[in-house]
Amino acid sequence: MNDKNELDFELREDVRLLGRLLGRVLQERTGEAGYALIEGVRQTAVSFRRAEAGEAAAVRAELTGILDGLSRRQNLDVVRAFSYFLHLQNIAEDRHQKRKRRARLREGLPPREGSLARVIALLDAAGVGTEALQAWIDGALVSPVLTAHPTEVKRKSTLDCEREIARLLERRDREQLLPAEQAELEQELYTWILTLWQTAMLRLTKLRVVDEIDNALSYYRSTFLTEVPRLYAQMERSLAAHTGTSQHLPALLRMGSWIGGDRDGNPNVNAEVLRLAIQRQARLAFAHYLEQIHLLGGELSIAARLARITPELLALADAAGDASPFRQDEPYRRALIGIYARLAATARSLCDYVPPREAHAPGKPYGSSAELCAALEVVANSLANHGSTALAERRLLPLVRAVEVFGFHLASLDLRQNSAVHEPVVAELLRLAGVHEDYAALSEPERVALLARELAGPRLLHSRHLEYSPMLTGELEILQAAADVHARFGGAAIQNYIISNCASVSDLLEVGLLLKEVGLLLPGRPARLALNIVPLFETIADLAGCGAIMAEAFTLDTYRNWVEGRGQVQEIMLGYSDSNKDGGYLSANWALYQAETNLVEVFREHGIRLRLFHGRGGSVGRGGGPAYAAILAQPPGSVDGMLRLTEQGEIIDSKYADAQLGRENLETLVAATLEASLLHTQRANAATPRYEEVMRALSAHAYRAYRQLVYETPGFVDYFRMTTPIAEIAKLNIGSRPSARKASWRIEDLRAIPWVFSWAQCRVLLPGWYGFASAVEVWLAENPQGMDTLRQMYRDWPFFHSVVSNMDMVLAKTDLSIASRYAELLEDAELRSHVLGRIGAELNKSIRFLLQITGQTALLAENAELEQSIRSRVPYLDPLNHLQIELLRRYRAGDTDALIQRGIHLSINGITAGLRNSG
Repeated sequence: MNDKNELDFELREDVRLLGRLLGRVLQERTGEAGYALIEGVRQTAVSFRRAEAGEAAAVRAELTGILDGLSRRQNLDVVRAFSYFLHLQNIAEDRHQKRKRRARLREGLPPREGSLARVIALLDAAGVGTEALQAWIDGALVSPVLTAHPTEVKRKSTLDCEREIARLLERRDREQLLPAEQAELEQELYTWILTLWQTAMLRLTKLRVVDEIDNALSYYRSTFLTEVPRLYAQMERSLAAHTGTSQHLPALLRMGSWIGGDRDGNPNVNAEVLRLAIQRQARLAFAHYLEQIHLLGGELSIAARLARITPELLALADAAGDASPFRQDEPYRRALIGIYARLAATARSLCDYVPPREAHAPGKPYGSSAELCAALEVVANSLANHGSTALAERRLLPLVRAVEVFGFHLASLDLRQNSAVHEPVVAELLRLAGVHEDYAALSEPERVALLARELAGPRLLHSRHLEYSPMLTGELEILQAAADVHARFGGAAIQNYIISNCASVSDLLEVGLLLKEVGLLLPGRPARLALNIVPLFETIADLAGCGAIMAEAFTLDTYRNWVEGRGQVQEIMLGYSDSNKDGGYLSANWALYQAETNLVEVFREHGIRLRLFHGRGGSVGRGGGPAYAAILAQPPGSVDGMLRLTEQGEIIDSKYADAQLGRENLETLVAATLEASLLHTQRANAATPRYEEVMRALSAHAYRAYRQLVYETPGFVDYFRMTTPIAEIAKLNIGSRPSARKASWRIEDLRAIPWVFSWAQCRVLLPGWYGFASAVEVWLAENPQGMDTLRQMYRDWPFFHSVVSNMDMVLAKTDLSIASRYAELLEDAELRSHVLGRIGAELNKSIRFLLQITGQTALLAENAELEQSIRSRVPYLDPLNHLQIELLRRYRAGDTDALIQRGIHLSINGITAGLRNSG
């Protein structure tokens, strides 16, 4: 058996083991009859997918007969059983990824794609010198930003059980267990699967923002606080091997968050929630630091008479006030007791955190995290002085690095609000201050002139003697809370203010005016602007105009002054979700590419450094897909050492729940940013003018096809509402945000997340491919020999290759036969036939054209592992889809029994687990 087959065998063995243990649980909890029913459904579903063409109809009829005959309680048992099997398969596949990476290292194979070692080898081969690399290091910033977008349908209790199962699988894989130990481990696995079965999949109440905060913080406990310092140490070793000199890297990888600061369309985020988010973050950081210092105190039992202690360390020990006679010859322990006392006092002062272990003596709070770092470095320097750096490497240096990266605030919390809120708030301020009666009636040039005048001087508009609307009061309250956070934790705690739906220069200036009201902007030259003002461009039209908007802003003295005060760096956020909903997959991707290209040119002309913030979701329809390929597919010059991107929903768990995989995913972000920054000249020639000309034409054709279906087809909204579980998804307790911006069923008002999520449930996944085939078909009619050009673009141009490859994965998950059964939920037969016919025709042509462009004989032929994963899931997805359809039919016919509703929501959970990146 070769190594690959052996690894695949181990994956199958893991899946079989987990399936067998789940079967044992099912036998015990549902009885022999219940287990026999579930197993019968499973075997019939597998037979259906394996049946020859002439036998499939009969097997499908048999499966349908079984499922249609289930009672309500049996429906729930089947849905839960199949859902949990898919959850367990996900765990096994994630474990398999770690196993494969260990096998590569063990066999001495070349570094994996996305590793820093591989990128450094590429830099060597390309002749990139140490000066260029050092310049990149000095100016780099890579920041994944966790968001609470509601596509993670698993409860934290479920996630905790699954982490234990994953831990036991890893132990089984790593250790040479005796038969008795193997039996004990399998019994423990069984107990966790039993716990999982008896843990409710669904939340009974709507998720609150504080719950979302706590869910996100669990990844800091499991991964970020420990693995980020390890990644820094790994990066320093790799770079030292490349340059020949070791160095302490600046904090170029930092975490960000939206949870508790993103109030765009979420009325539940207010000033109190913002303060709570920062408090919860800070408490977790302090708890980690204090625990590590306590453990260090236990480990560093070094006697002064046996080591050459530095005077600085002795002074730190003497200042601790530790009078114990047992530690008088143990200066490290005394110094750490003093550091612990001061840090505990800091935690109480900043966030009311009282550690479980009391300090031995009172301490003075630290003024900043830098002071704590300085004290810890005194300890590290003293260890180095007597040749004990190895002791520092074990725990002390990772702690120093954690404090440098996470500070006392843990993660930088972004603020976000929609420009549609800013305008009336600013109008009210101006009107009640007697500046202008009707700001909304002004033209854009008049608004800019008025705002520039107000921003130039120190006068404030708000008065405590006037009565304001709840909207204005709420906006200023949350900004005042941000100002308070700055005063307590420093500017790193909240660094960015993102403007959703930014469409003009006045949208930028309005935020400046509001920040000025709470002291976060102080006029002057340069102005003291405490936050980066970050425009978010989302729609196709906004993306097309973003370069012109920023060019105008940079020529405005007021705004240019702000940018100078922020170090000549301007961040721009690009929205992948709404642009896709607006114009379709192909057009949105091209609009984003063009926007970046235009921004690079504008920023170069004005001498300002561009930092892009990519608002990517989990699904391909929302900008998802492999991060490494996506970063390399960016236009030349658009990365330039800096990258921020959102990590959303179920993607957070799949990437960061496991510590090792989390570290590797963070490494991939850094490595891809480095490669895209320093090797962009090698990739620049790939996007020839001819390729860009072709993409412009394809994008225009795709846009028309998509808009004609989604926005111009009479009755399309009714088709969408009836043939997807959009209404039922809106009732799931999976997020604190409403599913729509307004109480409307217009596609324009629906949030992009439930839009994409709904199409995934019915296995259409329309946002990830529709419009592509129509575009290719029209373009080939105009260019009969054009297929060779499309093949060259796929082979040579990273952007086009990424677009097509991601679509390959989406099409492999799409199933028109399942979609047609959802379509039967729509009573209007004519509308059903018309819309489904168009979707089906586009789907079939999309597959045909994709295979011709890639040269594959079947979807995912170049990614056998993913193809096998999807194929193995289909027999478990089919019954879930069937049951969801039947439950939706009953519910919409008036059967509002609680078991029916629960079954619908459980099926949503299971299908999401099976598709993985569906939201």
